[in-house]
Amino acid sequence: MLKQYKEITVAFLRAGALGFGGGAVCLPLIQREVVEKYAWMSHDEFGEIVAISNTLPGPINTKMAGYVGYRVAGIMGAIIAVCATILPSAIVLIMLLETLSTFREHPVVSGMLQAIVPVVGVMLALMGWQFLTSASKEMKKYLILIHVLVIALLVAFLNVHPALVVGGLIGLALFSPQQKSKIESEGGK
Repeated sequence: MLKQYKEITVAFLRAGALGFGGGAVCLPLIQREVVEKYAWMSHDEFGEIVAISNTLPGPINTKMAGYVGYRVAGIMGAIIAVCATILPSAIVLIMLLETLSTFREHPVVSGMLQAIVPVVGVMLALMGWQFLTSASKEMKKYLILIHVLVIALLVAFLNVHPALVVGGLIGLALFSPQQKSKIESEGGK
């Protein structure tokens, strides 16, 4: 059990320390630790957990840490994972807040902060591509493309709040003909 606690601590300290820019930046780092390095879950399971975590309020990296920690080592694993995720940010924030505010207008600091934006975009695009390719195993590719276009249209051009889009997608998934027939067939057993 101590080995699991140590692995959880190292994995989430690493993801928390390297994930600058918000929870979405930490997802690829967490995925690398959870799926590739320690093999605590598959790519598909990770994608499902990300989807569920996105529907819940709060920072996604702490929700992911709590779930993975609980899955690997129970309640103590969840506590360790969440603390390990938060600790690097808290320490850095306390140490550098005054320094950053002092030098915020300096061209080097400003340039560094602007350079982070494309890196975050590439990391999110890569993770999105991985989710799309894993989803394409289960769905037809043209349906995936239609879903992506409709969501982009609703959010970007019609200014529909993303929470409403997510809620609508969950409703469609729950009340789709396939899901309804699955529920009816399970109920008949």
